[in-house]
Amino acid sequence: MVDFGGWLMPVQYSGIMEEHHAVRNQLGVFDISHMGEAVVSGPRAQEWLDSLLTNNVARLQPGCSHYTFLLNEEGGVIDDLLVYHYAPGKYLLVINASRIDEDVAWMQAHLTEGVHFEDRSAAYAGLAVQGPGSAQLFDRFFQGRYSRPARNEIIGVEEKGVSLLISRTGYTGEDGFELFFDAAHATSVWDAILAAGAPLGIKPCGLGARDTLRLEMCYPLNGSDLSPRRTPLEAGLGFFVDLQKPAFIGREALVAQRTAGIADRLVPFRMLGKTPPPRAHYAIYKNGEPVAEITSGSLSPTLGVGIGMAYLPAQWAKVNEEIEIDIRGRRFPAVIDRKPLHRKS
Repeated sequence: MVDFGGWLMPVQYSGIMEEHHAVRNQLGVFDISHMGEAVVSGPRAQEWLDSLLTNNVARLQPGCSHYTFLLNEEGGVIDDLLVYHYAPGKYLLVINASRIDEDVAWMQAHLTEGVHFEDRSAAYAGLAVQGPGSAQLFDRFFQGRYSRPARNEIIGVEEKGVSLLISRTGYTGEDGFELFFDAAHATSVWDAILAAGAPLGIKPCGLGARDTLRLEMCYPLNGSDLSPRRTPLEAGLGFFVDLQKPAFIGREALVAQRTAGIADRLVPFRMLGKTPPPRAHYAIYKNGEPVAEITSGSLSPTLGVGIGMAYLPAQWAKVNEEIEIDIRGRRFPAVIDRKPLHRKS
């Protein structure tokens, strides 16, 4: 157990490798109750969200969700988050635990008339069920009463007196679903999910497996791969930025950066051969000179080699470009690869 964003969180239950492989091959469940939740409503809710967030909220139909960014004036990432249009004119924002206070303060400072904003982080619990067996578990848990939501869709259901918001989203690269509900029911829902998933080989999973799973997919971690000093364009996540919509905070900085050319790019790499695992802040060398440092790094349980991500100068941020990683005073070869690092056959 470790401190994580003010929460006492499990790094592992039975072991990182076991939990990682359970999600890739069978089924795992993560407690994501540490994530923050905010509810936005009112006649100008969509317009207000579009003035703060990079993705186009106006295009988000009721029952759907998308990934987006909250930026500062310089275009740097305050947070990456999911927006769920869970009912007409009503939006649920799921934000990173370490950014709850900052996000809430930023949004409240930019509130306008016609918008109701409420921080509901303390009221919600959340679970993420991930893995190839998630469809079977959904049917077992709800005994066929509901159809699984489509990818990025969210539905509301009532189960044994508990109101559940269920979305087809996740942070592992596997199929799955996430549940959000009143925190008073956290223990009972957790136990019920584990009981329903027991015949399917479900494993409770901690932060360690979450990190290796997301890193194999090149999903960024806020505070490591994303920061207020880096923009979504540098992170290679321009797909979630709509520069054609009306002005939002940070837009002008992004337009200027795209016009001038992006100097650094976030790229994934894998180590060549067996090496010690690369870790965050290890130095990266090119042509014998230090050029960057790792933002995230680990041993990949699926690939069996060290992997990571880093912001490299654009001239070297190319697939198959060879680099060296300094690991405890020794340099080991690595190569820039494509996203994602784990690609299913």
